[in-house]
Amino acid sequence: MTPAKDSTEHARLAAIQAARAAGTITEHSARMMSDWLTQPRYTEFAEELAMRIDQGLWKELDDAYWTVIPFGTGGRRGKMYPVGSNAINDRTIGESAQGLADYVRSVLPAAATPSCAIAYDTRHRSEHFAKLCAEVLLAAGFKIFFLQGFRSTPELSFAVRHTHSSCGIMVTASHNPPSDNAVKIYWAGGVQVLPPHDKGIIDRVMRVEGIRRDNFDAGVADGRVQFVEREIDPLFVAAVLEQQTAGPRDVSILYTPLHGVGASAVVPVLTGAGFHKLRLYGPQANPDGDFPNVPGRVANPENPAVMAGPIEEAVQCGDNLVLASDPDCDRLGAAAPLSMLTGTAMDRAWETFTGNQLAALLVDWVLASRQSRGNLKASDCVVTTLVTTGMVRRITERYGASAIDTLQVGFKWIGQAIDEIGPEHFLFGCEESHGYLAGTHVRDKDASVAALLLAELAASLQSAGRTLHQKLDELFCIDGPHLERQVSVTLPGAAGMDRMRAIMATLRAQPPQSLGGLNVVRVRDYATLTSSTPGSAAVPLAGSQGDLVMFDLFGSPALNPAAGSPETGRFPAVGNCVAARPSGTEPKIKFYLFAVSPPCEGSQLASVKTILVARLDALERDLRHLAGV
Repeated sequence: MTPAKDSTEHARLAAIQAARAAGTITEHSARMMSDWLTQPRYTEFAEELAMRIDQGLWKELDDAYWTVIPFGTGGRRGKMYPVGSNAINDRTIGESAQGLADYVRSVLPAAATPSCAIAYDTRHRSEHFAKLCAEVLLAAGFKIFFLQGFRSTPELSFAVRHTHSSCGIMVTASHNPPSDNAVKIYWAGGVQVLPPHDKGIIDRVMRVEGIRRDNFDAGVADGRVQFVEREIDPLFVAAVLEQQTAGPRDVSILYTPLHGVGASAVVPVLTGAGFHKLRLYGPQANPDGDFPNVPGRVANPENPAVMAGPIEEAVQCGDNLVLASDPDCDRLGAAAPLSMLTGTAMDRAWETFTGNQLAALLVDWVLASRQSRGNLKASDCVVTTLVTTGMVRRITERYGASAIDTLQVGFKWIGQAIDEIGPEHFLFGCEESHGYLAGTHVRDKDASVAALLLAELAASLQSAGRTLHQKLDELFCIDGPHLERQVSVTLPGAAGMDRMRAIMATLRAQPPQSLGGLNVVRVRDYATLTSSTPGSAAVPLAGSQGDLVMFDLFGSPALNPAAGSPETGRFPAVGNCVAARPSGTEPKIKFYLFAVSPPCEGSQLASVKTILVARLDALERDLRHLAGV
């Protein structure tokens, strides 16, 4: 190092310490920035960091360095920034790929040649990060199966399975804002990494020092990188189409990929199944990581606002169904008219569906279709999570099939369950966050197969002069009205994580006696897998372990009497209840609210819904009070 350069470096290190002394940056930020300026493993980032220090961009730098971006149990996700331990950049993505490579090599036989399937979505720098991951894996001796061009997350899961890869990488931040990106990590078999591999990979990622890379183009030239999209694309579509049921196809569909990859998956599936009245919503059709024509630029089909433009066009054009997939095409949203057309197209009122409502509709359709073909068995399983609507179990059991609804949040647990119960017994998987799967072609949620099933149901109802909303109301009358709501409480500031943990600890140690005017009759703590009722000692609880606590409630109108009542000691899997789950990476608690009433006559449904909405309102007020917001 020259004297001038040494002097400049010392000046920047002094500037960092001065910023720390002034409280402008945290201690962790100061320490990490000093390392990134001086340690050889960060040499390629030192100049970029130095420029920002010289410009005095302390707020940006503190955000980028105040912690190490966590490698969660599915991968790494966050805001992109050229430097920083708490950002998505070449260093943190490279560390992720290096840690994955090191772990896979450690669990495979020494003589084995590991392989990895890699795909990417339409976000900024997704292709760059995908090729960076490939270069790291090439240097570790991997063979790479690369999907060139924008592809869906479920197609990546399919590619892992088809190529018998050791692992898979999908570069996507799903429905996060345009500023973000991420890597999702898959294990052999196409499911996101599960224990013990998740912890093993995290440990290796956190211990990465140097990142080794081989040139991507050289890997293509010598055959270590194979472009497989021409082989995989038609096979993936054909696998999805195996889930179709013969029936009407006369339904007009407006579909939006929300500027994501959906045109590569949903469109060929629907057209291949014979849905020829299919149009793309033009303003959101082109792939664009800025999501420019999506409200708030957050392309999340869970948010009804993203459907406003497509619904407006659908009303004007007389369409019957609007479908929307998120940027990596693993989640599906939908909207439909409340009733059949009675006047002009402009007279129709439309509403979007929640993820729970779509789950109920799709479960019923899959089971009804299987039953009509005469091949529904008691051993056939529908699989869902603890925080998904209780209608899944009630519908499934009405058809005489089996339901598994004790899984933690995350579709990877559903993917694991498919292999545990045996793929031949799996019918359908779903979760409240708009994730659905039929078939065993992948081990992840798949918007293309969900779009196929919902289009079939809409067409069948259309031929009978009915709508999806009318079908949902019919299910409410048969299985009991179920209304749900999610409430996210964000606790900002440096103390947010501590406050979040304190709230969860209080909910466990001093559970509320009532919520929303309903008595708490049981507390289910999935962290300790124990259950307790007022005045009684805790007893073991069956289920999967996770940081989730649920409060079962009792009130009037209450649980379906046929399902049991607190007086008899029998509880349904999900009735009137509240679940609380903290984020593992953000100072945020998510509450899941469930309001349920017994089956009723159609003439009573509107008034029952009004009661349940008021119940949800009361629950939300009490929960916000408990959280202090």
